[in-house]
Amino acid sequence: MDNSKKTKHRVYAMSFAGVYPHYITKAEKKGRTKAEVDEIIRWLTGYGQKELQAVLDNKIDFEAFFEEAPALNPSRTLIKGVVCGIRVEDIEEPLMKEIRYLDKLIDELARGKSMEKILRKE
Repeated sequence: MDNSKKTKHRVYAMSFAGVYPHYITKAEKKGRTKAEVDEIIRWLTGYGQKELQAVLDNKIDFEAFFEEAPALNPSRTLIKGVVCGIRVEDIEEPLMKEIRYLDKLIDELARGKSMEKILRKE
C-alpha cells in the first residue's frame, strides 16, 4: 500500500452545491439574506454571479470550486478567528484554509457583523 499520498479530507470531494443551502439557511435564520451569502462568496473567490450559479448547477466539488476560483481575494488572509474549534490562521493545508475562510465569513454574517467588516479591506 502506497502511503506517500495523503488521504484527502472528505469535504474536498463534497459538492459545493450540497453545502451552499446550509450557508443560506444559517444566514437566513439570523435575519441575513442569500444575496449577502452570495456577495461573500463572490468577494472571497472572484466568481461572478453567473459563474457561481454555474458552479451550483454543475455540482462542482469544493476542491475544484477553489482551484477554479477566478481571483481569490488577497484580503482573505486578514480573516482570523476560530472555526470548528480550530484557529483559521493556524491551518496549514491550503485548501482546508480556503474552506475555513468561507466558513468563518458565513459565521460572521450569521452573528450580525456588518458586510463592511466581513469584507475586509487591506
